[in-house]
Amino acid sequence: MTLCNPFAIGSQINQIICAFLISVPIFTYGASIGWMSPMTLLLQSEHSPKGHPLTDSEISWMASLPYLSCVPGTYLMAYIGDTLGRKATLLFMSAVSIAIWTLKLCSMNIWVFITARILVGIIMAGGCVTCPTYIKEISEDSIRGALGCWGALFTAVGNLFIYIIGDLLSYKDILYVMVSIPAVHFIVFLTMPETPSYLVKRGRLEDATRSLAWLRCRSTLDPLIQQELENLMKEQHVDEEKKQFMLKSIVTDKTLFKAFQIALIAAVSREVCGAVPVQNFAGDIFNLASQEGTGLVLSPNQQAMMLGAVQLAGSLLASNVVEKCGRKWLMLVTCLISGLSMCILATWFLIRDYDIMVSAWIPVLTLCVCIFCDAAGLMPISVVITGEIFSFKYRGTVLATAMAIASVADFFQLLFFKPLAKSIGVFSAFYFFGAMCLLTVIYVIFRIPETRNRTLQEIHEDLRAN
Repeated sequence: MTLCNPFAIGSQINQIICAFLISVPIFTYGASIGWMSPMTLLLQSEHSPKGHPLTDSEISWMASLPYLSCVPGTYLMAYIGDTLGRKATLLFMSAVSIAIWTLKLCSMNIWVFITARILVGIIMAGGCVTCPTYIKEISEDSIRGALGCWGALFTAVGNLFIYIIGDLLSYKDILYVMVSIPAVHFIVFLTMPETPSYLVKRGRLEDATRSLAWLRCRSTLDPLIQQELENLMKEQHVDEEKKQFMLKSIVTDKTLFKAFQIALIAAVSREVCGAVPVQNFAGDIFNLASQEGTGLVLSPNQQAMMLGAVQLAGSLLASNVVEKCGRKWLMLVTCLISGLSMCILATWFLIRDYDIMVSAWIPVLTLCVCIFCDAAGLMPISVVITGEIFSFKYRGTVLATAMAIASVADFFQLLFFKPLAKSIGVFSAFYFFGAMCLLTVIYVIFRIPETRNRTLQEIHEDLRAN
């Protein structure tokens, strides 16, 4: 029997290893966002480790501030990535992650909490800008989409991980576990290569060749490596011919502007589908749904853990089917199902407000469907498409701009979700989320091209034709 050598010539194993390590900071980001769900219940309880319960206002600011700091953070990470390299930026992300969990270990002061949550916005920015760009630039076309979906996968794993240890470990033990992960990652990632695209941009062709050869498990003299290097050099040459200020050239070029519109709407539609408030306030939402004897037998934290497991399942589905069914149709179907589930959930809350008893499992099922669809389509595909419709020159800036605008929407959602839910009813928010998803379906049908297994030139020709 012949044993399979995972490092054989042409193997994709090095790309997979590198993509895995690139995604670890996204895991930390997912855990940082998910941390709010179990900690909201703990920090607002009589047993708060702070000594007294935090107010709704303090919790709302803690939940929303990462999305505000993410706005300048996206441009900071794009700038560092374009000037110092993708690798240096990822190492910076791990260093910031260490600082976040260390701050929480050192003090229970509300301003320390807020500082740590502001730093989460830096990790969020890197997870949305640097990591998908890094993965795209190290991956060959045949696995580009699957590896590109790992962002959503590792976010889901991070969420589920923090939900589980949040239910099992003490407050301090959770922080000790979380600070160790980026510390180990920082050391291990020092062994990974810079992206060939960045090295070509800097004129370091020999380094780019070695990076490509390692990633593709081939010799530096292999004709396929030389051909891929030539393609990167051609892409760089085309970018250098466009001397205009970057955003100005995007606005004045019809094809680039169409691509920018697609990237922006894809990013914003993901943020207003309802998944972000659900991830941050899952325990609180389930606590609200469980009031007045509705018959749920799981605690709010346990229901949030189930939500994390569903999110992980959706992410696994996306990474397995995105190369088979394509980006466009996966996004369309998940948007449609998510929109319908949000409308059903809103109706459930509305009916319950009239003291009509309805099944207590409806909010559990609909929120699980929403999170599943977000992880299976909306979250990964919005980032994958953006990476595929722009060249190296524009990729970081466009991702930064799209995520900055989307983060502003997240900030206001999280800042006002709890106060508005109490004043006008939580059903209003979920009707809004449902409507946004259904409007996105219409846009996807008529405006977004399929990008699976297509070159940048082919995608731009499609945009020009439409």
